[in-house]
Amino acid sequence: MLKAEISQLIQPVKQFLACETPVSWLTKAAQPDSLPVLLLDHLICELKAAQSAMYLIRRYAVDEQSGEALLQWLKPYEDFTYREQGDWQALAGLSLKKSILPKAADTYTQDLIDKMVLLIKEELHHFYQVLEVMQANGIRYQKITSSRYAKGLLRHVRTYEPAAMVDKLICGAFIEARSCERFAGLAPLLPPAIGEFYISLLRSEARHYQDYLTLATQVAGEDLSGRIAFFAAIEAELITSTDTDFKFHSGAPL
Repeated sequence: MLKAEISQLIQPVKQFLACETPVSWLTKAAQPDSLPVLLLDHLICELKAAQSAMYLIRRYAVDEQSGEALLQWLKPYEDFTYREQGDWQALAGLSLKKSILPKAADTYTQDLIDKMVLLIKEELHHFYQVLEVMQANGIRYQKITSSRYAKGLLRHVRTYEPAAMVDKLICGAFIEARSCERFAGLAPLLPPAIGEFYISLLRSEARHYQDYLTLATQVAGEDLSGRIAFFAAIEAELITSTDTDFKFHSGAPL
């Protein structure tokens, strides 16, 4: 990917976010001993992104049979990650085995299914690619704890519908946008092969946050600038405040 294309992709992402990643976080991430936890947490973030998209489809868009097909699609990845079962190489090429059918005729339902199924496919592919990078760098999979980041955003989601759905979509947009911003920031600091991998992720990650915002606007049927600004401030606080736990989406390290 050319530098001009990278700049074109990342510029709207940075405009959407209320702050850039602190230099102290990038400095910590660039240290060789940070690479294992960086890749392990990135791996789990890819699975969680797929799970979040699956939840949205199952909760708001499809019938019970389609929901079960989605669960079965993700199960081998969850077995590997949470139960440490199976061979990671067996995850290559796993695909959805059933057509996903909408359960209602809401104006956004089919668009939600289309966008989120594509997102799941891409996140699971990225999950496998991170495992390949770990293998190439002699990093074995092991369980690690989650960072405060996603929970810190989601605790502000409203509790009634459709506001809850709108807020979850906005949170998804910020998580994807921050991932994109960090990929771009990390790429020149990491070993060349890993940096090139992170650059390769920018196109899909940049589209993911835009898809979330499009869906949020469709569901809300109104201007969301105020709600987006609300979450932008929360997200910026999580990214810039001191954080004792270094992870892919953590704040400024001590």
